[in-house]
Amino acid sequence: MKRGHPMSRIIAGAAGGTPLASVPGSLTRPTTDRVKEALFSRLDAFEVISDARVLDLYAGSGSLGVESASRGARAVDLVEFDGKASEVCQRNADLVNTVARRKVVAVHRSKVESFLDRAGESTRWDLVFLDPPYPLDEPALAAALAKLLPHLAEGAVVVVERSARSPEPTWPEGLERFAEKKYGETLLWFAEPGVEPDVEPDTAGD
Repeated sequence: MKRGHPMSRIIAGAAGGTPLASVPGSLTRPTTDRVKEALFSRLDAFEVISDARVLDLYAGSGSLGVESASRGARAVDLVEFDGKASEVCQRNADLVNTVARRKVVAVHRSKVESFLDRAGESTRWDLVFLDPPYPLDEPALAAALAKLLPHLAEGAVVVVERSARSPEPTWPEGLERFAEKKYGETLLWFAEPGVEPDVEPDTAGD
């Protein structure tokens, strides 16, 4: 989980400079502003934030999701199961929604797998963050990625944040890693839906 710490803030966009509420104690693992700034610089280069539907899984304080909203995302879903963390998500969502004067960010208190199971077949996201707690094992992360795959829009970008000591995630068939970047003890993996090969029509018997 991500993410909030006492000095965390929204870095840029409509709500840039706004301090963020943080999750008390050691319930979450902060994504530093340095890493967040570098991440969003890369995402800006990919041109995937503006008008995007964004999903922040294992959201912690929701800092990555609300940063996306501040930078022009159309809609953001924060998914966090822990009660205290989800309350912090809501406070940070309210900050951005107030600036936007509409509900851009929605908070869902739910386990990631349950949330994805409930998502409608037509629900698609353009940008997805997964920053699970370090204790989450690799099979559980792989299962979440497999459940996510049917809900990725064409051209979507998936960002997985893990410890630099963690192995590369097990990507489901149809989701391909295209980049990685290490920042100290943090390692970011970038993936996208694979392009399905063109299938020639069956002309046998014509």
